[in-house]
Amino acid sequence: MNESDRTEPQYYLNRELSELAYQERVLNEGTDKRNPPLERLRFLAFFTKNTDEFFMKRVGGLEQQISAGVTVTTSDGRTPSEQLHDITDAARPLFRRQDTYWQTELKPELADVGIAICEYDDLNRGQRGQLRTYFEESVLPILTPLAFDPAHPFPFISNLSLSLAVLSTEAGEDTTFTRIKIPPNQPRLVDVLDTSEQYVLIEDLIEANLDMLLPGLDILDVSKFRVTRNAEVRRNEEVAEDLVDIIEDVLEQRRFATVVRLEVDADMPDESVSILTEHLDIGDHEVFHREGPIDYEDFFTLLELERPNLKLPSWTPQPHPRLLPQAGDSRNETTTTIFDEIRAGDILVHHPYHAFDGTVQRFLDAAANDPGVLAVKAAIYRTASDSKVIQSLIDAADNGKQVAVMVELKARFDEKNNLEWVRRLEEEGIHVAYGTVGLKTHTKTALVVRREEDGVQLYSHVGTGNYHSKTAKGYSDLGLLTADRGVGQDLTKVFNFFTGPTLDERFQKLLIAPVTMRERFTEMVCREADHARAGRRARIVVKVNGLEDPKMVEELYRASMAGVEIDLIVRDICRLRPGLEGVSENITVHSIVGRFLEHARIFYFENAGDPDWYIGSADWMTRNLDYRVEAVTPVEATRLRNQLRFVLAASLTDNRRRWVMQSDGSYEQVIPGDEPVRDIQEILMAATDAALERDYGPGMEVDTDLIEEDFLIEPSHDKVDFPSVK
Repeated sequence: MNESDRTEPQYYLNRELSELAYQERVLNEGTDKRNPPLERLRFLAFFTKNTDEFFMKRVGGLEQQISAGVTVTTSDGRTPSEQLHDITDAARPLFRRQDTYWQTELKPELADVGIAICEYDDLNRGQRGQLRTYFEESVLPILTPLAFDPAHPFPFISNLSLSLAVLSTEAGEDTTFTRIKIPPNQPRLVDVLDTSEQYVLIEDLIEANLDMLLPGLDILDVSKFRVTRNAEVRRNEEVAEDLVDIIEDVLEQRRFATVVRLEVDADMPDESVSILTEHLDIGDHEVFHREGPIDYEDFFTLLELERPNLKLPSWTPQPHPRLLPQAGDSRNETTTTIFDEIRAGDILVHHPYHAFDGTVQRFLDAAANDPGVLAVKAAIYRTASDSKVIQSLIDAADNGKQVAVMVELKARFDEKNNLEWVRRLEEEGIHVAYGTVGLKTHTKTALVVRREEDGVQLYSHVGTGNYHSKTAKGYSDLGLLTADRGVGQDLTKVFNFFTGPTLDERFQKLLIAPVTMRERFTEMVCREADHARAGRRARIVVKVNGLEDPKMVEELYRASMAGVEIDLIVRDICRLRPGLEGVSENITVHSIVGRFLEHARIFYFENAGDPDWYIGSADWMTRNLDYRVEAVTPVEATRLRNQLRFVLAASLTDNRRRWVMQSDGSYEQVIPGDEPVRDIQEILMAATDAALERDYGPGMEVDTDLIEEDFLIEPSHDKVDFPSVK
């Protein structure tokens, strides 16, 4: 690979196909019999949720480009039209695999253990009679049949709504098409009334009782369908007067956006398909015939069944060893304790291993109620619908603190929720910033200003995940609680940017996008290359959700060619091709898919034995580095660095949840063979318990009897033995 050809298309994978490859790994968890049946069902439901968003965002964006006549190629050499064609070819077999596995494997397996999704016709007469009564009393009054004929226009079909397409005739007259929307405010899984854990799908119940909804008609066919609409609708922020108006307009436009996918029953007749494609203005390539139920996402409700033998063992997030509540403490003594503890030494929290309520939420509660706190500032990208975080900020304002909140209104699919929080905060008299023109604010940061005996102290939280109590139980995220004054002063500048006119580009410790982060990361990658050329220790380990930015890929290629050993733990999108002779032979790309969504970002640079460690909100994607406000913080305490070493070691030696990318972009799952199973998430759960039991101090730190420090940063392709946590 010469200096001039590093940007050639053959060195880059396609972003969209890489994301679909990740969804295939999610789907694999839904078909892997090492997972108990309800865990597999959870992944099938996640596959539906994820691919719905993929079509709304990514396919929607491509179709906009095609409509606008865009022919510019991506780094991998594809035009928008070519990408759309390749996406369709890649997605169809995934949907077929999902449907086939459900129908032939998982549905019968669940039925064998008493959880049955029944065919209506297979029920006995008494059951059908009970369900017919339920339909007449509880479902029929909600339904609204919408006919399409010369007297009725074609009905509007809302995004992701499940519908019945009915072809009927009356006394030999012309065929009529009727759309019946499945009511989203009714349970999709209807209990078979005299049994437990047996259900019929509501669409099947409606179909079986159409004579009550469409009396006197001859029903020729009933088929199910669902449309997916484009979510990529935007307005020019530069000319808009009010960001709130922009978001409200975007939400309204999404309701009527173009259709990018039509899912139909596999046996839907051509007449119904033709009516739908014509009036939805889509082509054959946008039609997906489904053999299984259209939309698996409602199956999430089955996970609530009390069937522990059909699930993974439950996990309850644990207290952080440095933040254990003290028996008999008053609220004031407890809040004082957390600030004293942070000032005594930085604290690294790891969700869902550490409880959100006992760490980040406790920090914000303390800020709201401690009499010494003068100000509280927080950046909210996503938060729970019943957010205690928001309530803490309101409490802080009620208690006389200065409170400033940055709420990102452009957080995709959370716009409506965030608008509601903005209004609630403003009603409480809290100053709210909505975001910045041309940028999304993606930082996960909070700042507390506190008066103490020796002056005003700054306490900071810099994290990789949202201030969201629900996702903190299912996403793997890191956060640093620190009294480091440099970090606090940097955050002060960031929050001043949210509410003020400009961003100060001088920072002491934090890497801030879009002003310093790209440059600093590039410098550190180049520095490792220089060390390798000089024969010094050179090593890079990066854990991110996505690696899409072509410039960062190019720099990693340069570092590999210089001899730097590089491990990239990339959950989903990765455009870099590892293992190319003379280019990326020193790079290994890993992906981990487990019960918790891997969401933490960790950056390690060996630096000839004087390493740099960082965590923060940014992936190595162009949007994060150039078009979002992001914050990444150094981790300097040795004990905390050892915790991060442990996380990376467990990741690089996982033989249960880890996949390794091949040079062609495909992935192979690591299989334990004769070795003990090493599951990073199980190891971290065990290590969290061990930290509490053995009083190691910060969670997940282990002593040298369990793990040697030198082992922790060895290249992953060197054979090593990873000791289990006893």
